[in-house]
Amino acid sequence: MAKDPGIGYRVMATIIGAKGTCSAGHEVGESFEISCHNPGGLCGFFYHDIFPSLSTFQFGGSLPWWEGDKISLECPDRDNLVTLKLERSERK
Repeated sequence: MAKDPGIGYRVMATIIGAKGTCSAGHEVGESFEISCHNPGGLCGFFYHDIFPSLSTFQFGGSLPWWEGDKISLECPDRDNLVTLKLERSERK
């Protein structure tokens, strides 16, 4: 298993929405740390889909439609849509 080197911002993920039944079992309120080195238990399909945004976010970048240190991302399964909020903070 890869070791997370603890670089970039600390990113916390929280499931904030769920429509239908998530095949990976994610539920609203679930929260975990995630990074480019650690999927934190996030479904592989979802992790693969958000990886480009996660890497930009973790290393301090932004996109015009992001709101600072919080962003929301959606699962690629539109029939069983899960919405994830990412929040970044300085590492201590």
